[in-house]
Amino acid sequence: MHKMTRVAATLLTSTAAVVALSGTAQAKAVEARLAQETIYGCDYGAVCIYPEGKHYSEANPTHKFWSYKAHNLSGQVNHHWVFNNQYGGATADLCKQYNGGDCIETIPEGWAFYRDLTPINSITLRP
Repeated sequence: MHKMTRVAATLLTSTAAVVALSGTAQAKAVEARLAQETIYGCDYGAVCIYPEGKHYSEANPTHKFWSYKAHNLSGQVNHHWVFNNQYGGATADLCKQYNGGDCIETIPEGWAFYRDLTPINSITLRP
């Protein structure tokens, strides 16, 4: 009986160690995946605007949008990079009116466009 208890204790300890290591490995894998999908400071799933006249590889985004809706802009004039780092085919529309009206251009998933935002008053994210 004593030998069976030692075997059971050893087995439980080994199983706990494997589970602990597995959880750590999973957390590191998720962390690595997220880091790879954050591109030029634009988080995976977001649409980002970069500072005026700066290339997206040279600066961090000034704006990040996450939700599927119209996002009104203020003070965004002249040329900016707009990067759509969403997934699943989601798009970002550049619109002349506030609240998503009169959209004139669509940025597909994974693309960055350099555009004059002076006439743009909102960006609409769509699934």
